[in-house]
Amino acid sequence: MAAHRSDEGAHSHPASPSQDPEHHLPIAESHRRPTGHAARATGGSASALLPAPLRAWLGLTAVLAAMVIALLGVLYAGHSESGRVDRWFVEPTADSVRPPWRRTALALDFLGEPAGSLMLVGAIVAGCLLIRRPRAAVLVAAGVVMSVGTATLLKHVVGRTIHGAGNLSYPSGHTAFFTALALAVALLATGWLGLGRTAGMSLVLAAALVAGAAMGWAEVALSAHYPTDALGGWCTALAVVPATAWLVDRAADRLADAGRRERP
Repeated sequence: MAAHRSDEGAHSHPASPSQDPEHHLPIAESHRRPTGHAARATGGSASALLPAPLRAWLGLTAVLAAMVIALLGVLYAGHSESGRVDRWFVEPTADSVRPPWRRTALALDFLGEPAGSLMLVGAIVAGCLLIRRPRAAVLVAAGVVMSVGTATLLKHVVGRTIHGAGNLSYPSGHTAFFTALALAVALLATGWLGLGRTAGMSLVLAAALVAGAAMGWAEVALSAHYPTDALGGWCTALAVVPATAWLVDRAADRLADAGRRERP
């Protein structure tokens, strides 16, 4: 009888409907979305600004760019004239470029001025929000601000001038701005198109090169900067934007993880 009662007791408590009979795990738990690193491993970071195949290469690019910035800063600290490297390209003068190319240079220069840059950044940020890419919108704004801010800080540290003591020139803030904007858009396109390492790096570096060369040419042609100023501005964006993208990714992932944990 005792054994009979024991058997009845064993069957008197059926398995909970939320229990997986094979693995003894709650079914509800088995269907939860992964968080943290697990989410990123299963595609939770599909909107990441720095695709995994590009992170190491862009990190190396940023380090090399920072080294160039430091080297040029040491070489031209306190200078008020063009150096030997600058003269390999052009001797900056007020009439380095004539119409119709001068109008092109002035148009590019306007895009780096406060009014032009605000319009350009605002349009791209709005476009990112329309296609539901808030991380990209943050990167466009933050990448530009950080790049221009870094260039402005470096100008005061290096103290190189052009056309008078009040015109700090190294590195070029216009070139840093335009390159940073191109980098942010290229990173968005890389993720959007799902490009691999080779295609992604080619797109990102090509965008940076075209944008930096265009704005750098305009600034040198208008005698606003030396060629090495433009190179320094280009490298500033290459160093700052990848780091900014990484920080935005980390912050966005943490916010997403916290939001999932708070859900009932």
